[in-house]
Order: sequence, then structure tokens, then C-alpha cells
Amino acid sequence: MNDKLIIFDTTLRDGEQSPGASMTRDEKVRIAKALEKMKVDVIEAGFPIASQGDFESVQAVASTIKDSTVCGLARAVDADIDRAGEALIGAHSARIHTFIATSPIHMREKLRMTPVEVVERAVQAVQRARRYTDNIEFSPEDAGRSELDFLCRVIEAVIDAGATTVNIPDTVGYNLPHQFGELIKNLIERIPNSDKAVFSVHCHNDLGLAVGNSLAAVLNGARQVECTLNGLGERAGNAALEEVVMAVKTRRDLFSCDIRLDTTHIVSCSRLVSRITGFTVQPNKAIVGANAFAHESGIHQDGVLKKRETYEIMRAQDVGWTENRMVLGKHSGRNAFRTRLKELDVDFSSEEELNAAFARFKELADRKHEIYDDDLQALVTDAGTQLVQERLKLVSLKVCSETGEKPEARITLSVDGKEVQANAVGGGPVDATYKAIEKIVKSQSDLQLYSVNAITHGTDSQGDVTVRVEQGGSIVNGQGADPDIVIASAKAYLNALDKLMVPMDREHPQI
Repeated sequence: MNDKLIIFDTTLRDGEQSPGASMTRDEKVRIAKALEKMKVDVIEAGFPIASQGDFESVQAVASTIKDSTVCGLARAVDADIDRAGEALIGAHSARIHTFIATSPIHMREKLRMTPVEVVERAVQAVQRARRYTDNIEFSPEDAGRSELDFLCRVIEAVIDAGATTVNIPDTVGYNLPHQFGELIKNLIERIPNSDKAVFSVHCHNDLGLAVGNSLAAVLNGARQVECTLNGLGERAGNAALEEVVMAVKTRRDLFSCDIRLDTTHIVSCSRLVSRITGFTVQPNKAIVGANAFAHESGIHQDGVLKKRETYEIMRAQDVGWTENRMVLGKHSGRNAFRTRLKELDVDFSSEEELNAAFARFKELADRKHEIYDDDLQALVTDAGTQLVQERLKLVSLKVCSETGEKPEARITLSVDGKEVQANAVGGGPVDATYKAIEKIVKSQSDLQLYSVNAITHGTDSQGDVTVRVEQGGSIVNGQGADPDIVIASAKAYLNALDKLMVPMDREHPQI
């Protein structure tokens, strides 16, 4: 029998640390439900001590999810651990994940602690976490740059204290696959009680090696991989769940372990995370990119037509790629709308959410004859955003753009329920629109990113606009979708400015 490889998804925690990728509580619950449907083993829902919002998000996920273990992160500090334990009280299956740095540079420069003090703190943290659950994970932060002898010492101590999972993080993405695999092998062989815990890895992608390092670790005995959908995460991101999973499943000749994940939900989960966070998946991204199963070369096309396996090592259907079918139109009713979205792994948490999405659907159907699955996903996300973000609303927009003349925009916004109007000229229709919005909002923010993608094909496709805005050190993403690119742009900018109005008091840890 093969060993089981545990898939630990940290999209809701480490993935949210991507600049501007913050998610609301309801968005986190929606993603968690999609992960549960995909049969992810462990969902790291957040860092409860970071803020009241993070605490409530972990609490909401814990009370909703039944078929996956829900995990909360905590530093090796009593207050962190107690807060995580409190947030997880309603979980069907709970885990506390505690950590402390073990590399010389972190202990000396950040913690100002001796190695002896670090071992004592790690043991105390595991013991305290056991007040709340027997499922305890411990991470020696920056393990990839830690001394091997000290790593063995601290890991042996936390396993004796009750840690059931030991996670080895390559916190700064410093390791190479052969080196990291050897580290995992040495730890398992040298630590006397290593058989009493599952060894896990958490790799960052600073050198583009997160997936390679994770797979090298699995080949050398790791039986849990921490990853995120689309490789989302701090800096260059984390190991991409879809790539790790499909590599293990495709290369069964090398990996003597099984994964329980239902891979047919990978694409829908990827799109959901992309829509909610505003981080677009590049077309040539492995597994979930639009070109992942596309063949341009005539030689490739001929080979695939004769026998798929000539140029495809996995089936597109196995990861959830299906034809983007048109299923609904303006005469479709609420029940058909709800039923189709349920088939797309979208469930509504309330009638209010369903009504908002259905109203958006009817509005879109009057403007766009053919409604595709991706259109449905986009409008559900927009409707959910409208329920949460209420301070800034687009009431009307008129833009005049003419050859030889400067474009001019006239916009009317609802600001906290009061309508305000402004006019502005700009270098283009979007620039004029944004300047008109700034006249009203006066955010004095810096637009760092503006990106437009077509949601489906055709000239009547909805434009999906993503913006990234910075203000006083806070970075947020905004998204908007509409068949009119300028209106979509206005929606995205307003969405970002709305988020800037919400104070962000969370503190993000690194693992």
C-alpha cells in the first residue's frame, strides 16, 4: 500500500499575504467550501491573532467546514495560541499550527533569543496548544537556513511535547531541490522519534523552485505539502497546489504515495481564487493557464488528433477543463440560475446574496446575448462585493472620446448614500474617469497596476479589470467586470478605494 500525501492548503492564510490579496470573511468561507469540495485535507484558514477580522474568518470557516481539517496559525506565544484555540472551537476537526524561527540570523537579529530559549519556547507552545486539540503542527521558521544539528534538537523536543506534524519551511525560497530533499531525508533519519510525526514542507518560490523543492521533499519522505492555489503567496508566492498534485498523480512511477484530492475541481477553484483576489492567472501557467492544453504547432495538433498522449501527459478533463458552455439567457429564471451556479461549485450563503447575483445576471443578459460560465463566475463575485462594499457606488458615467480632442468624463458617485458629480479630462477615457473619481474621493493614492482581460471570447465579452492601489503603505487590489471596458475600469478603481477606507490592522507572519 502507498502512503498518503496530505495536501495542506494555505491560500486563505499565506496566499492572502500577496500584496492586495486580502479577502473578506464571506470570500474566505466561499473559497474554503470549494477547497472542501475538492477534498483538500487541511485548510489553513488564517492567523487569528492578527486582527478581529482574521479571527472571525477562521471562526466562520471552522464552523462551516466538516470534511477537511481547519487550521489556525499562531506564533509560539501564549496569546496567539489561545486566540487560535478560541477561533477553532466550533471546528469538526481542528489543528493549531505554531512556529518559531530557528536560523541563526533570525534567532540573533529578530528574536534576540539564544538557541536554548528557542527550544524552551517551542516546547511550551506545543504543550499549550494541546489544551485545545491533539492535532498540533510545529514549524521551525527559516528551516532552510538553519543548522542541521539544532534543527534535529528542536524537532525531537517538540515531537516529545506532542507535535503530530513537523513542517520544514523554506521561508525565503533559498534551497535547491537536491539540497532540500537531502535535508528532509537527514532529519527523518537522524531524529530518534521522527516516526511519531508526519513531516511536512512549506516552500516559497523566490527562485522559482517551490514546486521542485516540495516534490524533492516528498521523494525523501515528506508526507504533507503546504501549498496554495495558483501559487499565490508572499513575494514570489508558494508552491502551486495544482502543480504539486498533478506531478504526483502523473508520475506514479516515482511517487509512492496517494492523494485523495478530487482534481476535477482544480480549474474551478483556481478561477474562484483568481476572481476574488484579483490575481490573474497567466495564460501559460501549468495546469490552470488558458494555454495549458492548447496546441498551436501543426505537428503537435496532428499528433494529438491521432493519439492524445503524443503531446499531452494528462487529460484536460481530469483537472476540470470543460467546454465553456453557454447555458443561460435573459429569459432564464432564478432556479435555472441557481442550479447552473451550483454545478459550477458556487453556493449562496443567503437569499440576499442570490438576489444580488441574479439582479446582476439580468442586467448583463440585457446587454450581452450569450452568457458563459466564466461570465457567471465574474458576476457572482461582483455581486458579493457590492453586498460588502457600500461606501462608494457608481451611479452613472458618461465619457466622450474623439479623434483630436482630449477625452472627458462626467461621473456621478454615491458616497455614503449621497450623490456627488465631477468632470475631468485625461489622456484617455480611463484616465479621465479616474481623475473625475479622484476629484470626488480625494484618496491621494498611487495606481500601481492596471490590467484588462477578456472574460470570454468575442467583441461583446465582459472586460475584467484589475487595479492595484497604494496609499500610505497599504496596498489593495480592486476588480470590476462589464462589457464596457471604461465602466469596468471605474468599478475596479472604486472597489479598490472602498477597501482603502477599511483600516487594515493585521500582522502577517512569515513561515
